[in-house]
Amino acid sequence: MNDWRHSSRAGSLFVLCIVMMCLFAACSLREARPDWIDGTSVGYPASQYLVGVGQSERRTGAEEQAYAALSKIFKAEIVARSKDWESYLVVENRSHASAERRLTLDSVTQVSTDKVLENVRILDVWFDQKKGQYYALAGMDKGQAESAMLDRISELDHSIETHMTEAREARDKLSRVRNLKRAAKNLVVRDAYNTDLRVLRGSGQGNPSLYRIVDVTNELEGFLSANLAIAVDLSGDQVDAVRRALIEGLTREGFSIAGPTSTDGAIHPDKPRAELMVTGTVRLWPLDVRDPQFKYVRWCSDAVIEDLSTQRIVGAVSKGGREGHLTDQEATAKAVRVMQHEFSSDIARAIAGYVYGESEPPAAIGTPKGCPRDERVPKP
Repeated sequence: MNDWRHSSRAGSLFVLCIVMMCLFAACSLREARPDWIDGTSVGYPASQYLVGVGQSERRTGAEEQAYAALSKIFKAEIVARSKDWESYLVVENRSHASAERRLTLDSVTQVSTDKVLENVRILDVWFDQKKGQYYALAGMDKGQAESAMLDRISELDHSIETHMTEAREARDKLSRVRNLKRAAKNLVVRDAYNTDLRVLRGSGQGNPSLYRIVDVTNELEGFLSANLAIAVDLSGDQVDAVRRALIEGLTREGFSIAGPTSTDGAIHPDKPRAELMVTGTVRLWPLDVRDPQFKYVRWCSDAVIEDLSTQRIVGAVSKGGREGHLTDQEATAKAVRVMQHEFSSDIARAIAGYVYGESEPPAAIGTPKGCPRDERVPKP
């Protein structure tokens, strides 16, 4: 009996020792620095995974850094590729500042990045007790990510082909312009996905498109210039200066100008027939402000945009402001400069939104009434 109890006790001690050794081994493995922190990993080989490593005092911070490290790989390639999209970006942002063009590029990059990150997950997290730092490993399975990107590229190819076919077969001018614009935009997004695909593939090869961005944007520009002319009819104060600014803004957008464009009002027979008409009023007048140092001038601009083929008002602009300077002459000059910029930018934006189908015209537009109609308003 004693031998049995002794044997049982010895067996229990043996099992306990085995359990303790396993726990100790697990703890040891847990405390060991993972190989992926140094850039290579047996468990997540580069042939199968694309990974990024993040480090922070907080676990969530480390995971966010890991996601960011992975997305930078793709963003770097997208930015490098963006030169091929310059023809589209120029058409998209001719009349805007370079900062806004950067926003357009960033928006394309963000679309691609969001799709890429859908395939990313946190593969492992390790805490360094000595340094008090978390390390996180974010990664994507290359095979699964490639399959998702190919599906998206296939969808875009179908949309691009549909837009190009409809553009070539369209009898309506606006329908042709809008389909060409949509095809160009989808080509940029497709090229972003194809860039991501090249990053994933060891060969660095993507799937080329049947269409080139530069060819489609050139076709769009050529058609706009030849077929969508705009007539400008302004009245009021400083009309010549404001008209010149508006014409320059519309020309930068790719439109041609119909009808009288010179200061003498001469009609140019070589200009194409107008499809859209901008009719507006611009006014300036001095303000009686009791300011011992500055003189002030108020300005206003009203305009409507009419589609002559349908005789429908498709846009309207009404804006005004006040500018001040040391003398009446300087205040007037400043007001004219601001009015030129604001008026031409708003009109060009409204026309582009209608022509490209990116904004719906209001259901009903009356004549803007921002400017006073009283001819007795004093002139500056």
